[in-house]
Amino acid sequence: MKKEGLYTSGEFAKKAHVTKKTLRYYNDHGFLTPSYVGEENGYKFYTEEDFAKLQRILLLKYLGFSLEDIKSTEPEKNTLMSSLKQQMGLLEEKIKQMTLVRDILKDTMEEVRVRGEADWTRLLKEVSETGLKKSLMQQYVDTSNISVRIRLHSLYSQNTEKWFPWIYRNSGISSGKTVLELGCGNGDFWLQNMELLPKKLKVILSDNSEGVLEETKERFDADDARFSFNLINMEEIPKADSSVDMVIANHVLFYASDIPKAISEIKRVLKPDGVFICSTYGPKHMKEISELMKQYDDRIVLAAKDLYEIFGKTNGKGLLEKSFSNVEWREYEDSLYVTDENDLIDYILSCHGNQNQYIVDNYKEFRNFVHTQVGQGFHISKEAGIFICR
Repeated sequence: MKKEGLYTSGEFAKKAHVTKKTLRYYNDHGFLTPSYVGEENGYKFYTEEDFAKLQRILLLKYLGFSLEDIKSTEPEKNTLMSSLKQQMGLLEEKIKQMTLVRDILKDTMEEVRVRGEADWTRLLKEVSETGLKKSLMQQYVDTSNISVRIRLHSLYSQNTEKWFPWIYRNSGISSGKTVLELGCGNGDFWLQNMELLPKKLKVILSDNSEGVLEETKERFDADDARFSFNLINMEEIPKADSSVDMVIANHVLFYASDIPKAISEIKRVLKPDGVFICSTYGPKHMKEISELMKQYDDRIVLAAKDLYEIFGKTNGKGLLEKSFSNVEWREYEDSLYVTDENDLIDYILSCHGNQNQYIVDNYKEFRNFVHTQVGQGFHISKEAGIFICR
């Protein structure tokens, strides 16, 4: 006689809207085993808990996960959450792409209606440029993508002295100073060095994204009077001449539309004995990730532009010496050794290139590719440092 609260295979299949053949497959391959099996007749019985497990499998399949992915993520909730976030990011990217295509099609239809033909060369260029612009803008609406990229370095850096503590040690920040940070991101530079900061200090954290600034502000103690938050464009700094002792720009100067103008503004607001510290990187930085993506699909570019070519280790000194008489480069010796493929995938998806265009419809294949390449570990070179300008 069947116990109360148990379902036969037929009842369970009907309740879940699947076939008995599907249940047998899940059982044979270890995805979902019945809670009870009759000792005498071998009949299989399922519970409500089994039903919840089956619903999870069916949902993840619908979201595009392979059965292998589903099986591998079951024991670890954190891994499952990471996978779900990746799927959500890809889905949002696909929605953006489809919206862009819809808008271009509308423009094309209007052009054909008015002129009787379409300028396909111009339309293709418009799709490309608009897509890159939207991608770059989306990267800095909030701190999520910034945090993902910082996290990879925090977790897998081989230098025991982390990046932000290293910059702080080389900065010479001292009591009584006024420091302006341009492009503060999520504020990690200050949060990671909080215990070292002088009690008497004035720090102005700034960014040109209101969303980033609001999220960053929430991470700080509202009662800590040392910190203030300003919305600032680095090419038009709303500060008086000779008003700050130090300006810090961590991996942001290459985003300026007019770098010489930004440098000139920084010099203007610095006191005569002030110091400008700006970080950047060289051509070897994170090159293995770009090579990995080229291996997967040679159409993929992880950055709309190679930022180090705009302002980097090799050309930065020349740009800075037009405004500062003393410019010194200090390199941060480090590399990464990544052991969790999910962290590497998160990093790749956070980049502001065209990668999601080629990953979004082939996510399972992409995950399997990265899994194979990472294996027990994946080495990544770094070539980053700071210019100290006086």
